[in-house]
Amino acid sequence: MKKTFLFLAAAVLFSCNNKKTTQIPTEDEMGAYIMVYHKDADHSLHMALSYDSYTWTALNDDKPIIAGDTIAMQKGIRDPHIFRGPDGGFYLAMTDLHIFANHKKYEGTPIYRETQWERDGASYGWGNNRGLVMMKSFDLINWTRTNLNFSELTCPTGITDMHGNPIPWSEAGCVWAPETVYDEEKGQLLVHFTTRMKNGTEMIYYIYMNDDFTQMLTEPKLLFEAPYGKNNVPAYTVIDSDIIKIGDTYHLFYVSHEGTATVKHATSQNITGPYVMDDKYDDGEPQGHEAPNCWKRLGQDTWVVMFDNYNRHPHNFGFVETNDFQTFRMIGYFDGEGSPMKRTNFAEQKHAAVAPLTVEEAKKLEEFWNK
Repeated sequence: MKKTFLFLAAAVLFSCNNKKTTQIPTEDEMGAYIMVYHKDADHSLHMALSYDSYTWTALNDDKPIIAGDTIAMQKGIRDPHIFRGPDGGFYLAMTDLHIFANHKKYEGTPIYRETQWERDGASYGWGNNRGLVMMKSFDLINWTRTNLNFSELTCPTGITDMHGNPIPWSEAGCVWAPETVYDEEKGQLLVHFTTRMKNGTEMIYYIYMNDDFTQMLTEPKLLFEAPYGKNNVPAYTVIDSDIIKIGDTYHLFYVSHEGTATVKHATSQNITGPYVMDDKYDDGEPQGHEAPNCWKRLGQDTWVVMFDNYNRHPHNFGFVETNDFQTFRMIGYFDGEGSPMKRTNFAEQKHAAVAPLTVEEAKKLEEFWNK
């Protein structure tokens, strides 16, 4: 089985001829959904399909679709996000990070480094990493890939230390949870992500990428941070941004670490802000949670905010629904009592994102991975 998986992973990783354009289907032409997620046990990319947005089935029997150690500098990926662009292509952005690379937390997993983190944890913090994995496909089978290493950037960060000295990008403590959205005014792809300088406070930055998803077009800029507190610095960390445009309004979901990690909501008329916090948003989850992703149920004026319940045992996702982004109702957890959200062949998924598909696209994926 292992040899078969490695062969399949190699078969779908790269395609040198990925330059084309397809007409993106309208919502009426779509009838399926794809979910991407990772697992701590393998730090690899997994996918699941649904035809009704409620019941989900993992492709490849929940074995990795792409092995993290074949595409990432740290030999592992986390926080995958999938976005369907205006050219019909699928844009996949992931954190280049392995948090268990120095020991065998899970049976059969290899050891990739001798230290807990890539760099000293006291100086660069928990989960320190340097980059992102960016991939593009028109069929979700053949992919092109680019690795972005932010420590190689020569542009200024705009951040100084306590002595007023500029901190360069080589001192970035993390680059996490990238997500892609389309800036209609600029006609460009915007990728937003969590970052911090050394072991400082996490905040949200953004860059613009070219259509091939192979090159940064702009230097990173600040998109969102917590209100300032003492010493003229953000009072707490914000991570895991998710942006969706509804009508003329951009909705930002993010995780606030002002106390227990909690999903929050903010809005703006501009994709890069400023965003105004919504103090009324409440998803009803009392325990710490993260990784919000907002997606639409096809054919309905209903949007789902999905989040990662990392404090629940066993690990699970929570779901809330809204029709107006003013009121949100909790509909439960995967396979929970009374919840409409079901899994048929997977569990322990982490940090997921959903994108719409046509039924034909979903069937082709099922056929490919059932071989």
